[in-house]
Amino acid sequence: MDTLVKTDRRILRTKQSIKKSFLELFSEKHFEQITINEIADRANVNRGTIYLHYTDKYDLLDKCIEDHINELISLCEKRESATISSEPVFHYFRDHYPFFSAMFSNERVLLFRDRMINFFSVNMMAKMESTDENIDKELKAQFLASAFIGVVEWWIRRQMPHSIQFMADQVRNLFEKNHV
Repeated sequence: MDTLVKTDRRILRTKQSIKKSFLELFSEKHFEQITINEIADRANVNRGTIYLHYTDKYDLLDKCIEDHINELISLCEKRESATISSEPVFHYFRDHYPFFSAMFSNERVLLFRDRMINFFSVNMMAKMESTDENIDKELKAQFLASAFIGVVEWWIRRQMPHSIQFMADQVRNLFEKNHV
């Protein structure tokens, strides 16, 4: 017997509507100014429905961040091959531009940046070659993850002035020069 429980499609649509409404508001105003009532009105649900799925707006924000981090993890796991390309990651950033744009331009950016840097540094450490014994592997991973997130933030804040292919090639070249 299958022990996995499928989530009702109505619940998935409701959660998707709540997240979409929240992210729209998040891109329009400061996080602290957003209310559950505004999210509910925009999502066309009542307050109780939001509280059924999320503790508060902080929990909703955390779940949105967690969803995107998990999707990035999945993308990185799929690209485990000899030729490492960051192109799918840049596609993901482009496809979810409203979220990343809001995250990089809002006061909650530090929490988001910390989580993104942690994700990428852990991922880089696992792939890093130990070619320079004078540089600590963890420190190098932190440095490269911070640089990568800085490049992504720069690209998104400037409304993606370069193509995905260009960005992926540039990042790949930078990583190759640093033996990643």
